[in-house]
Amino acid sequence: MAEQLGVLKALDVAKTQLYHFTAIVIAGMGFFTDAYDLFCVSLVTKLLGRLYYFNPLSEKPGSLPPHVAAAVNGVALCGTLAGQLFFGWLGDKLGRKKVYGITLIMMIVCSVASGLSFGNKAKGVMTTLCFFRFWLGFGIGGDYPLSATIMSEYANKKTRGAFIAAVFAMQGVGILAGGFVALAVSSIFDKKFPAPTYAVNRALSTPPQADYIWRIIVMFGALPAALTYYWRMKMPETARYTALVAKNIKQATQDMSKVLQVELQMEERAEDIVQDPRLNYGLFSKEFAKRHGLPLLGCTSTWFLLDIAFYSQNLFQKDIFSAIGWIPKAATMNGIHEVFMIARAQTLIALCSTVPGYWFTVAFIDIMGRFAIQLMGFFMMTVFMFAIAFPYDHWIKPDNRIGFVVMYSLTFFFANFGPNATTFIVPAEIFPARLRSTCHGISAATGKAGAIVGAFGFLYAAQPQDKTKTDAGYPPGIGVKNSLIMLGVINFVGMLFTFLVPEPKGKSLEELSGETEVEK
Repeated sequence: MAEQLGVLKALDVAKTQLYHFTAIVIAGMGFFTDAYDLFCVSLVTKLLGRLYYFNPLSEKPGSLPPHVAAAVNGVALCGTLAGQLFFGWLGDKLGRKKVYGITLIMMIVCSVASGLSFGNKAKGVMTTLCFFRFWLGFGIGGDYPLSATIMSEYANKKTRGAFIAAVFAMQGVGILAGGFVALAVSSIFDKKFPAPTYAVNRALSTPPQADYIWRIIVMFGALPAALTYYWRMKMPETARYTALVAKNIKQATQDMSKVLQVELQMEERAEDIVQDPRLNYGLFSKEFAKRHGLPLLGCTSTWFLLDIAFYSQNLFQKDIFSAIGWIPKAATMNGIHEVFMIARAQTLIALCSTVPGYWFTVAFIDIMGRFAIQLMGFFMMTVFMFAIAFPYDHWIKPDNRIGFVVMYSLTFFFANFGPNATTFIVPAEIFPARLRSTCHGISAATGKAGAIVGAFGFLYAAQPQDKTKTDAGYPPGIGVKNSLIMLGVINFVGMLFTFLVPEPKGKSLEELSGETEVEK
């Protein structure tokens, strides 16, 4: 067995220091922005419908036609998928740090541009919004593999899981921030521009000023990203990239001496270890398939299945809330008040279940291990999905609503204290440094493919079977009950695929990827 490089060993045994926390904040802010940008649109889709698809003759307020709703909700996910593949590959080619700056600039520019529009007619507004949300998604996509890889390569062996989980947990904070911003903005506008409900006066129920509400909410996402740009550019390239991929061990040793604030010595035979041709196999080689094929299948399949369940749940929160009466009938509210009610419901769910789930993972991941948390998460999600689905008709009765919300919250809690976090963490740990960002990008992109299936498939599937009760423009579906049963089955299959994923707890990245196994 060849030994690990000294500079990497120093990183593995380093005590937790200030630079670890700086790295968490810098990488985490990207994730905060990602989540804010991806999920804030579900807060304003109803308002967009009222503003741009108003029909004075209709009993119900305007709503986005199916193809527009699908585009607004899904176009960012399509951009994210493309960005994960492209920037994942680029991160291994050019280095983590360079590409990290590019993705951040894209996110800032496209966040602001999403809130501006060509013209004020439905077509112009929706086209602009979708165009810039695609490119916003593209930038967000790059953030996934890069944030995870940077954090795993900076972290020490003992607390690596918790550090990567903490970066990912900022996603929960981002979802929460989206809710808070929407609550604040809609409250201010509600006070300033009081309006009658839709039932009282259709034309005046959405004041023209409400057009600013969604723009402000969407553009706010640029702020946290802009604030961390400077710090992102100051971070040195990770030692593992510099030593193992760029093969500049001297530079890696100098960079890490500064970061760790210790004097590191350059080793004698270091160059031989890095140059060994047996370690330079490519992504499509037999050697890669033999060593990493099954783990890659495990990472991609579990992330794919999880995101079908997770995104369909997240995007249909507002429909579920309406079904159980947390959000009143649309005609009994004005446009601004409706934004407030949707944001309130989403914020409550995030506060009570989504955010605690993420931080439970941070607390327990290096104790329980990734495998146990993922298996438990999938199992509990299956249980709660079925517990909601089979007696669904019982849950929607007004007296049982609280129970329903509790069960619904628990599925979210175990998604985040479970596979939603672990599927992000593991691919950043088990692949070789020169392919790490690429493989994480592939895993994440497969996840986003699941999110697209969840977002689009279930938009149609959850429609009632009775033609007269479907949303305007949708064909009848299989109903919410059957959709939930399907999601339960998907979670169960995810549990089975978890057995392909190795346990990285307590091992160095080089040991996991086999990068020290040269001299046999």
